[in-house]
Amino acid sequence: MTNAVEEPEKFGTKEVVFEQDALYHAYVSKSSEWHRDMTQRLLRKVDWHLLPFLILMYLLNFLDRNNLSQARLGTLEKDLGMKGTDYNLATSILFVGYLLMQLPSNLLLTRLRPSLFLGIAMANWYDLFDSARRLPGAYCSDRGVISACQAAVQSFSGIIATRFFLGFVEAPFFPGAVMLIHRIAWFYSGSSLANAFGGLIGAGVLENLDGAHGIAGWRWLFIIEGCITVGVSLLATLMLPNYPATTPWLDEQEKAYAQWRLMHDAGEADEVGSTGVKEALGLVFADKRIYLFILLQHLSLLSQNFQYFFPTIVQTLGYDNIKTLLITAPVWIATFLVSLLVTWTSDKLNDRSLHIICLMIVSVVGGVIITATTNIGAKFLAMFLMPMGAVSAYQIIIAWVANSFPRPLVKRSAAIAIANMIGNTASIYGSYMWPSSSGPRYIPGGSATAGIALLVALVAVVIRLVHSHMNQRLDEAGCSHDILEPNDLETRAVGFRYIL
Repeated sequence: MTNAVEEPEKFGTKEVVFEQDALYHAYVSKSSEWHRDMTQRLLRKVDWHLLPFLILMYLLNFLDRNNLSQARLGTLEKDLGMKGTDYNLATSILFVGYLLMQLPSNLLLTRLRPSLFLGIAMANWYDLFDSARRLPGAYCSDRGVISACQAAVQSFSGIIATRFFLGFVEAPFFPGAVMLIHRIAWFYSGSSLANAFGGLIGAGVLENLDGAHGIAGWRWLFIIEGCITVGVSLLATLMLPNYPATTPWLDEQEKAYAQWRLMHDAGEADEVGSTGVKEALGLVFADKRIYLFILLQHLSLLSQNFQYFFPTIVQTLGYDNIKTLLITAPVWIATFLVSLLVTWTSDKLNDRSLHIICLMIVSVVGGVIITATTNIGAKFLAMFLMPMGAVSAYQIIIAWVANSFPRPLVKRSAAIAIANMIGNTASIYGSYMWPSSSGPRYIPGGSATAGIALLVALVAVVIRLVHSHMNQRLDEAGCSHDILEPNDLETRAVGFRYIL
């Protein structure tokens, strides 16, 4: 049954729909106890085999993206003749390359196997036809090489060029992984761990390797982190699968049940390749909710731009470079733990909006404190509150986007990519919210962050009201298969409800 979903070209459209319907109804009638046991059995395997590698790869993805903030505490700016807002430009240029590749990569994932497409896009060390599982490592290796190449630049224009291409090759990974896994929020937790490890690695490298073999500490930082990425890729190539039906560590029943979960989560089956790219974009933009989710994700990412300046902000506490980097680690470890907690409660309570609202209020408080006082204790508390609120909320936001847009698969893919693409434009101009000239209080950045965080909470309220209204319409219509939500090309299965 699963082959009909994975390889629809072997069947006619009617046969595909029949197979999907048969699969769906075979499991929908099972008892809640049976579903609970099967879900636990399946997720245990996924958690053990897949999630750790994806978290590790995203950790390295974010580490390569954010290591410029640690390198800044070395002699980066002096060695490359950077001044004024040059650092802000070096931070923002990565997202220009990132955005250019975002939508094309995610739409093509619905036409090609993820391994094949990302292999074509990224691999130059690997044989594309050797094994479908080699793709993620090929991507990871190329990214590692480009990241390490930052160590060789000799001018400001050189760092700009390498940062642009680093963003270009990073683009496919995040939205592609969001499409292919259920535990999206857990996956994003890799960003908090990346910031924690980044601070520790940065402190160790700048303290012990600065000047070793005539190489500046910030150059060693790029070399070491790039090499780590390449090394991990060799292991990842052997471990990451493509889809449930081609996953070797699932038995036949687990493969079928994994596919059923994909259908059930959105209330209908995926019909891969059933809709063209142009029609997919039409489906997305005809659903007016996409504009709210784009705004939500954009504002949320804008409220997190302090991440790329965090060591510099922490340095205002008055400590030297090494102590500053060490201080950042507990902040991000605490953020990681809070993220795990709120992710669990969000899933347990089947709630998104109330969690987002509460967390963004925490970030608002942090932003206000960091600008309102120069007291070291208060500022240190604010440095915990800002990421614990904004970053933890974003993990819930990306999950909300992914499970709020139903099939066909190309619509879900396009919605994720568009929200992520437009959302990340925030990092292009948001990088200028924290100019070095505004230290030590950073009033522009802190106050803007607080105001934006409040806007995120308000948008979450609006989306909650919209989903509540749509659920009422489904209730009034009797949960029929013939219900059209939100446009005439999509139907909702019995029992489907939008998550508030």
